Amino acid sequence: MQLTERLRHIKLVRSIVYAIVGVFSYPGLALINRIKIEGTEHLTRLPKKNVLFVSNHQTYFADVITFIHIFCAVKWRRQNKLGIPFYLLNPFTNVYFVAAEETMNGNWLSRLFKLAGALTIKRTWRSDGQDINRNRDEGDTQKIDQALTKSWVITFPQGTTKPFAPGRKGTAYIIKNNQPIVVPVVINGFWRAFNKKGLSFKKKGSTLSIRFKEPMKIDYTQPVETILDQVMDAIEQSKDYMMRGRHHLLSKLDK
Repeated sequence: MQLTERLRHIKLVRSIVYAIVGVFSYPGLALINRIKIEGTEHLTRLPKKNVLFVSNHQTYFADVITFIHIFCAVKWRRQNKLGIPFYLLNPFTNVYFVAAEETMNGNWLSRLFKLAGALTIKRTWRSDGQDINRNRDEGDTQKIDQALTKSWVITFPQGTTKPFAPGRKGTAYIIKNNQPIVVPVVINGFWRAFNKKGLSFKKKGSTLSIRFKEPMKIDYTQPVETILDQVMDAIEQSKDYMMRGRHHLLSKLDK
């Protein structure tokens, strides 16, 4: 096991990384921009393991960093708000997040954040900016399976920041094989406030919205395609959801 792999499983190391990243990222989330959080009441009743958060994706890092801030705040019994970040003194570290290997090896900052609990995987559809087609790495799936046996895991089924991109079956396989509690999350505003990496500002004063929904009711015996469709609809990224949104907008304009 590589040194980074060992270090990211040590709670003290992750607590230090959370504190460093948290201190530098907090102003951009809660002071320079406005953060709107909904649904954290659904988090307080969750078990400590086998919980999978599925979310749409708008930046490489700001999305995950915000999740960590919220989880830490909830640990300190704050509901739907961050408040003053005293929670970084004793952060919530029982969470991992799925990230593309090439993204997490990009620079020194991403390598530091890797210690916060990144489960790095090889994309099956894209590498080094080129479209590819390769088989799913079973080792990557096993990383996520193992993490779920002891903690929460955050994943982004689309694997890209492009809105309404198709979901990847890997997420559905994970759900079918592990039968976790699946919590859908819908985020918005990050694409407006930050650049694609989520490390610099595009527009200050933006509203960053994060909405945690109730855990999904899933029949784990269903085909992976059906499970994936349910997930994509829950995070409001399915084609059907996009069409419903268009019809709703057109009906409002007609009035």
